[in-house]
Amino acid sequence: MTYSKPESGGLTSEQAKALQLEFGKNELVSQKKESFAKKVFSILTEPMFLLLIAASVIYFILGEPRDGLVMLVFVVGIISIDAIQEWKTDKTLNALKDLSAPRVTVLRDGMETQIASVDLVPGDMMIISEGIKIPADGHVVKCSDLCVDESSLTGESEGVWKVAAKGSEKSSGYWRDDYCYAGTLVTQGMALVCVDKTGGATEYGKIGINVSKAPKDKTPLQRQIGIIVKLCAGIAATLFVLVGVLTWFNLNNHIFLERLTESTLSGITLAMAMIPEEFPVILTVFLSMGAWRLAKKSSLVRKLPSVETLGAVSVLCVDKTGTITMNKMAVQETWVASGREEDLIEIMGLACETDAYDPMEKAMLAYCEQHGISKKHLFDGKLISEYSFTNELKMMGHVWHHDGEIIIAAKGSPERILALCRLSDSARTQANGKLREMSEQGLRVIAVAMAKQHREAEIPANITDCSLTLCGLIGLADPPRESVKSDIATCNEAGIRVVMITGDNGITAASIANKVGMRNHDKIITGDMLEKMTDDELRESVGTVSIFSRVIPEHKMRIVKAFKENGEIVAMTGDGVNDAPALKYADIGIAMGKRGSEVSREAADLILMDDNFSTIVDTVKDGRRIFDNIRKAVGYVFTIHMPIALSSLLAPALGISPASLMFLPMLVVLLELVIDPTCSIVLERQPAEADIMERGPRSPGEKLVNAKTLFKSITQGLTIFAASFGAYYYTLSENQDTAPAARAMGLSIIMLANLFLVQVNSSETDSIFASIKRLYKDRVIWAINILVIAGLLIMLYTPLSDFLKLAPLNVGQLLVVLLLGAVSVLWYEIVKLTNRVIPKQPEAKVI
Repeated sequence: MTYSKPESGGLTSEQAKALQLEFGKNELVSQKKESFAKKVFSILTEPMFLLLIAASVIYFILGEPRDGLVMLVFVVGIISIDAIQEWKTDKTLNALKDLSAPRVTVLRDGMETQIASVDLVPGDMMIISEGIKIPADGHVVKCSDLCVDESSLTGESEGVWKVAAKGSEKSSGYWRDDYCYAGTLVTQGMALVCVDKTGGATEYGKIGINVSKAPKDKTPLQRQIGIIVKLCAGIAATLFVLVGVLTWFNLNNHIFLERLTESTLSGITLAMAMIPEEFPVILTVFLSMGAWRLAKKSSLVRKLPSVETLGAVSVLCVDKTGTITMNKMAVQETWVASGREEDLIEIMGLACETDAYDPMEKAMLAYCEQHGISKKHLFDGKLISEYSFTNELKMMGHVWHHDGEIIIAAKGSPERILALCRLSDSARTQANGKLREMSEQGLRVIAVAMAKQHREAEIPANITDCSLTLCGLIGLADPPRESVKSDIATCNEAGIRVVMITGDNGITAASIANKVGMRNHDKIITGDMLEKMTDDELRESVGTVSIFSRVIPEHKMRIVKAFKENGEIVAMTGDGVNDAPALKYADIGIAMGKRGSEVSREAADLILMDDNFSTIVDTVKDGRRIFDNIRKAVGYVFTIHMPIALSSLLAPALGISPASLMFLPMLVVLLELVIDPTCSIVLERQPAEADIMERGPRSPGEKLVNAKTLFKSITQGLTIFAASFGAYYYTLSENQDTAPAARAMGLSIIMLANLFLVQVNSSETDSIFASIKRLYKDRVIWAINILVIAGLLIMLYTPLSDFLKLAPLNVGQLLVVLLLGAVSVLWYEIVKLTNRVIPKQPEAKVI
């Protein structure tokens, strides 16, 4: 390596910039940005634009260069709109990627600072701690109880205890214990590491580069959209030939070249009307903008396809502490089993970490201070040894030389601590009775016990070998969040079953569950019970049980698996290192942003930035809104394309000459300029319907375009077609010279009907007046509506009308156009009124 070893204060900002230029970003594969020219080329190769260019060429062949140039201007205009839309989408996705990017603490300019892991350079001094996924290879400068899981590289499941590197000496073997490797996981302790290799130069990079190049599978929605687009393209190709043939025979008195070009032009017009080029745009824009809106509400989407899954969630597995409760612990009650209360409090303090970070331990030490027992008094002795807390043991202890005595201070789960205590039957019964009493109050109960030793040599090696004296019980209160009760009621109404998974006592969990209105709160499965169950037994039990207590992270995977095998769509929260597999396995893994480990955040689909249950419920609601709006947009595209396509098909069949057609290619392009922003902006911004959380969860296999949506789109499309083509044909039949006026009538009706269509279809139940009231503050939607009307007036009443082969409409014609445009869409309000008056049967909601 060519970098010089940094001082203890780390690199300077200037050094870091120079090293990044030399070594590049800390990523496996360099993210190359697609050039603007390449994006434009990819847009040009889409069928719609190939048809537009073909139409322009035909106009030039027909000796109408003006029309050809106008078409080319439209091509440039639409490409610009598409390119801008794609740029905005990319910008949104890149912003989301930056928000969710892993970060690491480094020493820069002599200070600790957080940077994106991708900005690490060789020579950086990075600080790693429990739960961190190591982002680069490096030498251990100094460490404290550092244990690393290197199974992702070596395949060995046992953790590796690291040591500080000694000058130029290297530990033996390929995999060194004085060196940390990218892609491995810190399971315990912390360290200062000098970065040696980054990106593809790391050991992980050498084997992981092929993984990063693996192709990405399409999501269910992408596959459905792809099928629809291919079907429409096939129909368009068939009708292109059919209309071309009809026009050819209609022009039997014309010369060959004119017949050929006019026939081709008629076919192109119909094909342009049939190809729904908006569909891929709808999916990309709606999901990316939906993710951006979620990020503003403290829910950060890491994997975009998860947005489409949110609306289908039927089971929500959540932690109790910090998600349902406030994670603000306070000692509320104590019970002394033997001795004085002061002794109980002092032993409780001695059993805590000297530098506490756990909310319970902070509350316990604060309680000690309130009773005149300071940290200085507690921890001024010698800490001889400690018994670490593990998920399996559910207890911990410290051995102190304190006040001239050797004291073992232990605390933990009452069930585990009581098992190590010397108690008479009556004392044990009394302790268990008090445990139940405190748990039924919703308190989190911790047992405290002690033992005294005469010599250090007598100290047991394991806490399970200790013979303890019970000091008493500590009851800590962690009240539910204020909004949780109403949020759970919302979930119940929405057919979403809330399941509590906790390491706490089952009685305490049941008490909290009862307070917040969880169903089946009286049915509990403990971790010990779960251990003894077969997968079939667990799968049957999860059908009615909503509380899992005293579970360890490894149990979560089995619980999620059981729900999924029952056909449920599962969202699960997690924050620990060991939660990562279950988060990955759940349909939607939700990591805690405040207290979650980096590994859990990396495994998750969503990161909850405020660790709040209300945010989860809002996120599910927004997921339903996004899917609803995608379906509305797809239905709208079908509806609005129908009158254009049918007009282009029927006119040649009725013997109407190409010169008098209702839609010329350039008018189809103009309508696309109206349809595109309506899809990608107006419909994406639609708020959630009032009853969106009163429906059952959407089936994950449900089609985007179901029979109901298709029937509605066809019916609305036919009525708009009847109004627009009827007005056009009636005007044209009076006199063939009135083709521009007839064309203007038909076009105006479709453009005005488009405005009514969006408002009518913004809700399946609410009236158009309720929809307008809901949207009246949205300036963007109003701006687009005003632009559409202004655009129509410009096309009709400026010199542009000659270019477009339109004619100005008189007042009488304008009133007819407005009336027909409104009636062709507003009839659906009668259907919605019927739905409100005669409510449908409620959906089945199994909780």
